[in-house]
Amino acid sequence: MSERVVVGMSGGVDSSVAALLLKEQGYDVVGVFMKNWEEQEENGACTAEEDWRDVREVCDLIGIPYYSVNFAKEYWDRVFSYFLKEYRAGRTPNPDVLCNREIKFRAFLDFAMELGAEKMATGHFVRTDARGSLLRGADPNKDQSYFLYMVHENQLRKAMFPVGGMTKAQVRQIAEARHLPVSRKKDSTGVCFIGERNFKKFLSGFLPAQPGDMVSTDGEVVGRHDGLMYYTLGQRRGLGIGGRGDGRSWFVIGKDLAENRLLVAQGEDHPLLYSTRCLAEDVTWVGETPVEPGVPFRCACKYRYRQPDQPVEVTLRADNTLLIRSLTPQRAVTPGQSAVLYDGDRCLGGAIVTTVLDAGEMKAEL
Repeated sequence: MSERVVVGMSGGVDSSVAALLLKEQGYDVVGVFMKNWEEQEENGACTAEEDWRDVREVCDLIGIPYYSVNFAKEYWDRVFSYFLKEYRAGRTPNPDVLCNREIKFRAFLDFAMELGAEKMATGHFVRTDARGSLLRGADPNKDQSYFLYMVHENQLRKAMFPVGGMTKAQVRQIAEARHLPVSRKKDSTGVCFIGERNFKKFLSGFLPAQPGDMVSTDGEVVGRHDGLMYYTLGQRRGLGIGGRGDGRSWFVIGKDLAENRLLVAQGEDHPLLYSTRCLAEDVTWVGETPVEPGVPFRCACKYRYRQPDQPVEVTLRADNTLLIRSLTPQRAVTPGQSAVLYDGDRCLGGAIVTTVLDAGEMKAEL
């Protein structure tokens, strides 16, 4: 009997090609579609139903059985509740990181094992080695290791990533050559449960907005904000402060939760947009802890997806938080986002930014 692999299928081209390749390699492949969100889009369409239809068509074409599993309750309890809590705290969370840890590599992995699988597989653009180390995907423009840093080696040893060594163009070429119906399907973007909907309108349905003042570095009220949760550090669009000051664009430089004020400044290179140090909590290592407590450790860091590697010096503190010192000033390091650490192609792990120092210390005086 061939080894059984359960593939998490989203209805997109990447997971479809992953299933196809495993089938062609002789594995006993089972496709599973995860439904993590119950609500319909604004136009009444349910994208989950459309994606489920695509999964069925692909599985029928390549000749594998398929199932649908509903993880909506787990998603709400483990991911979405955290998402709301972070926005209440004035931070900008990245729920996709938590979704990988709690849903795809916990709830789904458990489900795959219940189906008798030896391995699970996904369409992520990442690679692993025999030890279970998390490695960047071969396509630097599609590498998704940033979103998987919370997944441990023990889980990764049970996972397969068939498209991780390919480029996106190669994946689409395979899909077209095999006549998969999703070969030209547009990639999903943004947070999965929001989709194409207006983010501000969506969030206001769960958190009451509290409008307040936009305040410049001089303490002048230059506008009104719709609610601090709708803005993120470094944001330029949607501020509505045109015609004030020296004519340069305005940017968000911070949030004053106590006074419900949005702090703004003019100029893309304003010094208060930059920092060299931050604190991060909820530290997660993919494998063994690569640092000794209190001993500075040099590696590369990404403060956001697609950012080029930034050289940093990391210190693991006694309270199990990280002090990350960037060797070059960083623009708009954002509380709630993940700082993900690398040694070459290997993802070491990461943590969630809680406090931005340097510029943050100056902003506290405004």
